[in-house]
Formats: sequence, C-alpha cells, structure tokens
Amino acid sequence: MLDSRFVEFKLDYTKAKDVAIGAVVSSEDISAGGHLWRVNCYPRGSKKEDAGEHLAIFDAFAIIRDGTPSWSDARRRADVYTERGATKGWHRFVTRRYLDSLYVTAGGWVTVMSGVIVVLDDEALPPPPDVGAHLGRLLDRADGSDVSFIVGGEAFPAHRAVLAARLPVFRAQLLGSMADATMPSIALHDIAPETFRAMLRFIYTDALPAADEEMMRHLLAAADRYALGPLKIVCARISWDNVSVDTVATTLDCAEMYSCPELKRKCIKFFAAKKNFKKAVLTKGFVQLGQRFPSVIDELRERVVGLRL
Repeated sequence: MLDSRFVEFKLDYTKAKDVAIGAVVSSEDISAGGHLWRVNCYPRGSKKEDAGEHLAIFDAFAIIRDGTPSWSDARRRADVYTERGATKGWHRFVTRRYLDSLYVTAGGWVTVMSGVIVVLDDEALPPPPDVGAHLGRLLDRADGSDVSFIVGGEAFPAHRAVLAARLPVFRAQLLGSMADATMPSIALHDIAPETFRAMLRFIYTDALPAADEEMMRHLLAAADRYALGPLKIVCARISWDNVSVDTVATTLDCAEMYSCPELKRKCIKFFAAKKNFKKAVLTKGFVQLGQRFPSVIDELRERVVGLRL
C-alpha cells in the first residue's frame, strides 16, 4: 500500500543565493504515511546526510519560468528514512548557472514540485519511469511505423502520432489535411542523415548519443529549424559545458545564428575575461564570427575594457 503527497516549493532566489553554506530553506510540512515530510533546500550546499530506516520514494522536478515542467532537471530516488527524521536528496539538483537562464522568474522566484511516496507494507516499489526506453525500442524495431522520412537517400521509419505529439511543427503535416498527412514517406533536404538520426532518437527518448562539437552544432541548427525547444536547450547546455578558448568564438557564432540568448550571454562573459580573449581572438572561429556577425563584435567591444577591433 502506498500513500503519496505533493507540495509546490518556492524559493526566493534573489535572497537565497547569497546565504551561508549549510543554510537551509524549508517548505511547509506535508503528511504522508503517518509521518510529516518537508523539502529542505540548501542554496549554497550542505555536506550533511543522515542514515534512516523508513522506506519512501521522493520525486522532484523544477518548473521552467514559463510554467512548464523541466525535461532535464527532474529526479527520483528511493531511500530508507528513520521515524526520528533523516535527510536525503541530491547535492546538485540544479546547477547554479542554469537557474538564471531557465528557472528564475522576473520576480526572482524558483519553483520546484516535490512529492513523497511512502511504502506502508512490503509490496514492490513502483518501477522508475521507462517511457523513453520503450519508445526507443519501438523506434529501433519500427513496430507499427506508418511514415518514413527520406534523408540523403536513407529511410527512417517513424510513427506519426509520436512525432505529432513531440514535434508541433510536424503536427499539421502528419495528421492534418495537408497532402503529406496521407503520404507513406516524406523527403527532407535540409538535414544530414546522421543529424536526423540523432534528432529522431531524442524525439523518442529525450536522450542524445555521444556527439562531437561539429555534430552538436548541426543538432542545434536542426532544433532551431524544427522548433524542437528541449533539444535546443540540451544542445546549448552541452555546447557551454565544452566551451574553451579554442571553441568559444564558434559557439558564440552558433548562439547568435540559432537564437540562443543565454548561451550567447555566457560566451560574451567568457570573452570578457582578458586572459580568455587574448587566446580566443587568434582562432579561426573569431575571424568568421567577425565576418558573419559584426554586431556581436560591437557587443564584445563594449564588454572588454581596452579592446581594439
């Protein structure tokens, strides 16, 4: 038997981001399984973690500033808690640099939906979500596929309903009154087969295969072209995680080309450090950036003191 409760936890980020390490901000108490539970948030981190002896499952996911649940910053864990009280969770639920770009509202608030499921007897725990794995296998086997995409001479079997649900830009084309809605195959001419394969995998599973820098740029372009917002966010995040003085100019070029304002802001801030700029300005990517987007060079000039371009 299970008993579950959920709570909306709001954090005033403008006040909490500068608190001392170990300081805690707590939600209201919620009752589940005959016990009281609360969400504790350590904005600057905590090293404390107690043992426990009570079985429970904890879910949490961040709310993007537009009110939609996060695709990436969501967690589930099953733990044993004591009746006297125990602390379990994640040391880095959301990295600080993504709070400003995705989750902090204009009013300075961050919202996290949290829930606890208490196991009251010895019945089996609910399995973790595995929709992505099932859809991935469906894609691999092409079971029930009702449309194929022809890309660079290669056929990619797919499912109209899945694509229409996940990719609004295709909805009318696949399920509406357009001619393509009844065609068994659709040719795409503006994307390479390897890029489409990776994008299709993400549409079905929310996961990306390992990709080099060039592939990530192609995926970012595809995500922008097909209005696949979650993929665009993931690509921008991976691009930033791998940024260096050798790649920052090319990354900034992509951020400007494919309308990634947060990635652009971070790259410009990276450039603003003189030790980075002195090396990045010598790369081929910087020359191309100046040729393609002179307005970005103007922005850099305003940020880097003493910069002469």
